[in-house]
Amino acid sequence: MEVKVLSSKLVKPAYTAGEAPTPATEYIPLSIFDKVTFEMQMAIIYAFAPPAPTTASIEKGLAMVLAQYRAFAGQLGESPDGTPSVILNDRGARLVEATVDADLVDIAPSKPTPELLKLHPDLEAEHQEVVLLQLTRFRCGSLAVGFTSNHVVADGHATSNFLVAWGRATRGLPMGLPPVHHHAELFKPRSSPRVEHDHRNREYYMPSPTDVVGHHGDAADNIVIHKAQFSKDFIAGLRAKASEGRGRPFSRFETILAHLWRTMTRARDLSPEETSKIRLSVDGRHRLGQPAEHFGNMVLWAFPRSTVGDLLNRPLKHAAQVIHDEVARVDGAYFQSFVDFATSGAAEKEGLARSAVCKDAHCPDVEVDSWLTFPFYELDFGTGSPSYFMPAYFPTEGMLFLAPSNFGDGSVDAFVPLFQDNLQAFKECCYSME
Repeated sequence: MEVKVLSSKLVKPAYTAGEAPTPATEYIPLSIFDKVTFEMQMAIIYAFAPPAPTTASIEKGLAMVLAQYRAFAGQLGESPDGTPSVILNDRGARLVEATVDADLVDIAPSKPTPELLKLHPDLEAEHQEVVLLQLTRFRCGSLAVGFTSNHVVADGHATSNFLVAWGRATRGLPMGLPPVHHHAELFKPRSSPRVEHDHRNREYYMPSPTDVVGHHGDAADNIVIHKAQFSKDFIAGLRAKASEGRGRPFSRFETILAHLWRTMTRARDLSPEETSKIRLSVDGRHRLGQPAEHFGNMVLWAFPRSTVGDLLNRPLKHAAQVIHDEVARVDGAYFQSFVDFATSGAAEKEGLARSAVCKDAHCPDVEVDSWLTFPFYELDFGTGSPSYFMPAYFPTEGMLFLAPSNFGDGSVDAFVPLFQDNLQAFKECCYSME
């Protein structure tokens, strides 16, 4: 697939009369949650069927929404006193226009492949902008919107709020409540700090000189991303099986994740004595009494774990219960314990590093990004909801993405990166309820 770039520009916030900020440059200090999240680009793809929205209308809406979400028009850096911050300087978001002499179906949108990277601005290049966008128009009249944002600036919850507001601005509708930014008085320790959990070995770890962090070598060449689509009926059957004899059924998320955890473990052919754990994010907004409009990161993680033998030999209910119990432990008291620890200076004094790092592979573990509750399909530029939505190509073995399918009937798409050697075994048991 040959992508022809037509233009690249910075779209700056468009303020209405009297709304320009004073002072022109402001600084939002990174919060303790921003500092422990992944240093990565969050990249997603939207596709809109013809008649697709015009570039002019999308760009106008973008300029309007950036006036409300200034962090996405700013840069990461430091305040004058050296505090790591998001700099609200209205640099703008990078907007690239491109065309492809092919139909959208030609790029096989059913699953992420390296070809999808062409629908984004070059993610390997150095970019000063927080948000990168590429509008790629296809011969068939379809439009692909490649959206990339820096995860340190905003988590999935905050980003989905921005995307919905962008669509509303493009349609000339009120954007909704404005984002609420971090400030120095947020996330204060208790008057008598109590660190009640082992944050040194959860949100942080002690690095060693032999650690291998990041992406190295040709590991990605041996990874394939498989898309599993679970119908509403299949999910209902799984939930009934997992929840049998339980008063309150497990959630859709708990059930699907438990099923995929067992399926991946079986496909990996691990020994029964090995331990497998999941890293899954838990939103702290309501747990800390913060508004849904809080913009930034407010996520910690639960770490369900089990031996391989228990995962495979015990029923689905076991895996679902382990997930449920671990998420329940990451409650408001857990978040406050983290606040007390992270603001104590112990992590810096002891040389601890954030445990949220990108890897080539997670085996025997699993990491999951669930987008099941985010309103990503509500991005409407005036021609209707997207025909599909999916993560971009991210070949990290064991890093699952869960998203609502484009059918809108409660079915779920699971994007599962696997080693090529494990793919066939995964396919053979993916739709089994055993």
